[in-house]
Amino acid sequence: MELHGAVALVTGANRGLGKAYAEALVAAGAKVYGGARNPDAVTSEGVIPVRLDVTDAEHVAQAAAELTDVNLVVNNAGIGALHTPLAADLDEARQLMEVNYFGLLRVSQAFAPQLSGGALVNVLSVASFRPLLSLSTYSATKAAAWSITTALREELPETLVVGVHAGFIDTDLAAAVPPESKIPTSQVVDATLEALRAGETEVLADDISRAAKAALVA
Repeated sequence: MELHGAVALVTGANRGLGKAYAEALVAAGAKVYGGARNPDAVTSEGVIPVRLDVTDAEHVAQAAAELTDVNLVVNNAGIGALHTPLAADLDEARQLMEVNYFGLLRVSQAFAPQLSGGALVNVLSVASFRPLLSLSTYSATKAAAWSITTALREELPETLVVGVHAGFIDTDLAAAVPPESKIPTSQVVDATLEALRAGETEVLADDISRAAKAALVA
């Protein structure tokens, strides 16, 4: 996909990985809408703020109705929580699923009709492949998101559907993780943009995700 001249929507563009995606796409010559629950928090130069809560069907429908020039969607919005299965709070687990899975699906459904010839990027995780005990409810949402990404790829043959997998990334979500165990947002973003340009459907952004995927195949 040619990024120069593309029109992108990045969800969760106010911070972390979403902000990095939005800024990199602007640098690549794309027009970029940055979706966030609070659009005032989207402050990156060249990024057009959009009020968007991916758990709100009205927000998503309105965004799709207004942003009819979008041909690239980056489903980045997500939340996390530290819980083992038996200690998990079910209300919190439902909220994780609402954002990380249903939010991704809701945005995909709304924008899919206009993405023919364009691309849909879903930010997943190494946890899509391998559940982590302390991140069990989060891992479940990412496994579900990986599954629906695979199905979307089959249903949208004219759209490049890209799944992005990585271990811990240097964002607020991984604030407690030691620096040496995290990769920079730029590593994930650069790998994703390279995949878009090359027409590749999967990004394994680090050694951890590559090893986890290889273990599945083995």
